[in-house]
Amino acid sequence: MSATSPPQPIRVLLADDQTLVRAAFAMLIESAPDMVVVGEAGTGRQAVTMARSALADVVVMDIRMPDLDGIEATRLIAADEDLAGVRVLVLTTYDTDGHVVDALRAGASGFLVKDTRPADLLDAIRTVSAGEALLSPGPTARLIARVLRAPEAPAPGGPLPDALAALSARERQVLGLVARGLNNTEVAESLGLSPLTAKTHVSRIMGKLAVRDRAQLVIAAYESGLVTPGAST
Repeated sequence: MSATSPPQPIRVLLADDQTLVRAAFAMLIESAPDMVVVGEAGTGRQAVTMARSALADVVVMDIRMPDLDGIEATRLIAADEDLAGVRVLVLTTYDTDGHVVDALRAGASGFLVKDTRPADLLDAIRTVSAGEALLSPGPTARLIARVLRAPEAPAPGGPLPDALAALSARERQVLGLVARGLNNTEVAESLGLSPLTAKTHVSRIMGKLAVRDRAQLVIAAYESGLVTPGAST
């Protein structure tokens, strides 16, 4: 009987223009048994190149870097079909609404400030590596709601925006809950579904809207007008 192979460690690429910051993050990540640092980039352009050459699973990306900032580097990674499996976790000292939304719009799967607790950073890397978005219930959605110029909600019985027309009524319900930061289990409980059914709905919505993960679903929900700031669930 063959032995079960141990799970492969999460391959992490660090992108930050400060050598000491990269060294500190590298020590932290290497201390985790399920992670390995596969490269360090000092510029955004290096990060894009190394995301491919280092076969990274997750890029921990600083926003302010020379040559190419972290948001543009994230956009290039997200747009590259060869890097479809790479997730970007944006990390910055500048905790501003605009940076959150710009990072998510560019294709980032999560957003943290640099003074986050070490354990939270490791958990964030695991979260985005698993294909989930780092969206705590509520806070990120509220930031997006505040920054985006939300269009008027679709009028009852009126034509739907193109982004929503392909979705069923149930899928629009699911998308609205995801946009408010609910995970699959919470969506299932809210709508009386099984967690597997909720997960299936989320996957289908992502496919129909051609987005990478839940972070982009949140953006799509607000930009389409399905969810508006201050509206109740």
